[in-house]
Amino acid sequence: MAARQNELIDSVRRALSAIEGPGGVDVVTSGMVQDLTVHNGHAWFALAIPPSAAKLAEPLRLACQDAASRVSGIKAATATLTHHRGNEVRIEGSTVTPKRAGVSSALVSETQPRAGAAEAIPGIKAVIAVASGKGGVGKSTVAVNLALGLARLGLRTGLLDADIYGPSVPHLLAIKERPQSLDGKKLEPIIRHGVKAMSIGMLVDVDTPMIWRGPMVMSALTQMLNDVNWGELDVLVVDMPPGTGDAQLTMAQRVPLKGAVIVSTPQDIALIDARKGLAMFRKTAVPVLGIVENMSTYICPNCGHEAHIFGHGGARKTAAELDCPFLGEIPLDLTIRELSDAGTPVVAAAPQSRQAASFMALAEKIAVHLKSEGGGASRPAPRIIIEE
Repeated sequence: MAARQNELIDSVRRALSAIEGPGGVDVVTSGMVQDLTVHNGHAWFALAIPPSAAKLAEPLRLACQDAASRVSGIKAATATLTHHRGNEVRIEGSTVTPKRAGVSSALVSETQPRAGAAEAIPGIKAVIAVASGKGGVGKSTVAVNLALGLARLGLRTGLLDADIYGPSVPHLLAIKERPQSLDGKKLEPIIRHGVKAMSIGMLVDVDTPMIWRGPMVMSALTQMLNDVNWGELDVLVVDMPPGTGDAQLTMAQRVPLKGAVIVSTPQDIALIDARKGLAMFRKTAVPVLGIVENMSTYICPNCGHEAHIFGHGGARKTAAELDCPFLGEIPLDLTIRELSDAGTPVVAAAPQSRQAASFMALAEKIAVHLKSEGGGASRPAPRIIIEE
């Protein structure tokens, strides 16, 4: 298996060596092709484009992607873009200078518009991020059921799984088919329960690890936002990866988010990280719509006894301390877990059930907010810079 993959990598590299890059040197010899991997017939690689050749970036990416996809044994190819200049790394419009020894740096946010700032995604009125400070708090379950709840309320809804390393949406929506492209330029999202969905997990084998550096992750996110035929949407719900890393900064940098929903469990260890997530969005001028307490209460299905396995009320208290809206409690419930594992989330499978009520209440609050704000993208994308 490894020998076959190495053969395919060599074949793709030879095919790419026929593509002329800036200065008349092919993209392989010039070192532009990076992180080339092949798995289950899918080729992945990054192109490091110098800023002087920025206008050639997209045509060159498409040419390389096409050349790789034509190699015998390659079913599909994905090329992403990175930019390098001297001791700086230019990532989709932001320049970050590597920290020098003895020099302290602080992350700051500029909310004023700038030349080249990202615009709202055409056809999408509002983008909502569902985030958490740490993993294991049920954020993806909340994001999926929120999207389904918004769709049930009559909003044209999309769902983007932005967790490149651990995508959950394909499993939660029982999506096994691969997205297709009708025009050879944009992917068609997969529709489940009236929601248009897209995830990196739909494009690779379920067991394939995404061993990507930050710039590749950010480029992939940008492409899933802009190279998917979302059509006309009232709201795009983005299931963010946990933490405060590249993906969150990319979304804050590239998209004028309408707001962010923070998901946490009641326990102190989760709330500590939830505070960090909330602070990050505020630093990048993204409105925080509120905090949701997931796995709040367990009610025994046999005797009705109520137990607070992870504590109770911690998220409500934290919201009050941080002057942030509290959006409600979602129970720790066996039915929610079973339906999620089956790929039929509770809001789709049993929308009138008591288990779905908390998700629908959350969706109603978000819908009211979108309506009160007009649904448009009123905030310019902030610029994330390094201040020494």
